[in-house]
Amino acid sequence: MTQATQSQPNQSQRGILMSETAVQQVKMLRDQQGKDLCLRVGVRGGGCSGMSYTMDFEEPSNIRPDDEVYDYDGFKVICDPKSLLYLYGLMLDYSNALIGGGFQFTNPNANQTCGCGKSFSA
Repeated sequence: MTQATQSQPNQSQRGILMSETAVQQVKMLRDQQGKDLCLRVGVRGGGCSGMSYTMDFEEPSNIRPDDEVYDYDGFKVICDPKSLLYLYGLMLDYSNALIGGGFQFTNPNANQTCGCGKSFSA
């Protein structure tokens, strides 16, 4: 697979989409870590609907050759190929609402999602 950072895709060509508020929030959280980290997004088995979303900061040196890499103004979002099968087209948003706030996942591949929105089935 070719890495997306080579061609600098526009928003519609990215496999993982992020709203501007999500990018700002992730950058703020990364800055609190005091390191130049990237965000790894993926899935794992579990959760009330069968699969759960995962998101964690990772050292850029841990990017694997088969990872997809998406650049958001110098901030890298990475995803392994297996997870991307379930996440392609995912929109990651962020809300600071007191009730229901936090990161929100809108996944066009999900057949069913749980009430909390953190797990899904495909």
